[in-house]
Amino acid sequence: MWFDTHAHIDDPQFGQEQAAVVKRAEEAGVARFVNIGCNRESVQHTIQLIEGYEHIYGTVGLHPHDAKEMDDALIEEYRHWAAHPKMLAIGEIGLDFHYDHSPRDAQRDAFRRQIRLAGELGMPVTIHDREAHRECFDILTEEDGWVNGGIYHCYSGSAEMAAEIVKKGFFISFAGVVTFSNAEKLRRVAASVPLDRLLIETDCPYLAPQGYRGKRNEPAYVVTTGKALADLRGISHEEMERITWDNACRAYRLPL
Repeated sequence: MWFDTHAHIDDPQFGQEQAAVVKRAEEAGVARFVNIGCNRESVQHTIQLIEGYEHIYGTVGLHPHDAKEMDDALIEEYRHWAAHPKMLAIGEIGLDFHYDHSPRDAQRDAFRRQIRLAGELGMPVTIHDREAHRECFDILTEEDGWVNGGIYHCYSGSAEMAAEIVKKGFFISFAGVVTFSNAEKLRRVAASVPLDRLLIETDCPYLAPQGYRGKRNEPAYVVTTGKALADLRGISHEEMERITWDNACRAYRLPL
């Protein structure tokens, strides 16, 4: 059974095709996936998904792109939604200094407030970190954000930073980028992550793996990424399937 740890099938790109996307994932052997909350609207859509499908779970978070929307009212809404039994983490949260769709100070403030919320609720966090590696790490440290565990999703940092993150007890997740022909540096990083801290994801509808590039990504394609990482690590596809399933269940505190 494969586990897509980070998907966005509430994205408008999926339109009315959600049911077909879920069915294709099941047919491909993807037995669980987590739909990630990014703002108020996506969290509400995620609630509809997790209540409609037994094997879909969710998270509650405000993406750094939307950090300028953060206020006390939103934190209270998130506190309420996070109590849903199928909401597994606070995320995705973090910093994005590549696009800077929200001012950096707003990103930092939203990140800190959501780490504190996760701490209050005893929940893991799902981290978005783009071109802000050291600052993301330092804020997590300053806010005691490592204590409940979490995931660095769609990892793009160095092997040295990954080692620091793993020492803090977090998991490292790789998306379809690791299969790209020009991603040799990222593959070296993926080869360095301990197998018991390795996760896979689609981040769909973005970042479709090699063989599907140019197409809309979807949870079924996480199998391609998982098999590519198995080949990279010199283990069988079945072993990678088992390892990443077990790791995902530990990261999200789900039964095996």
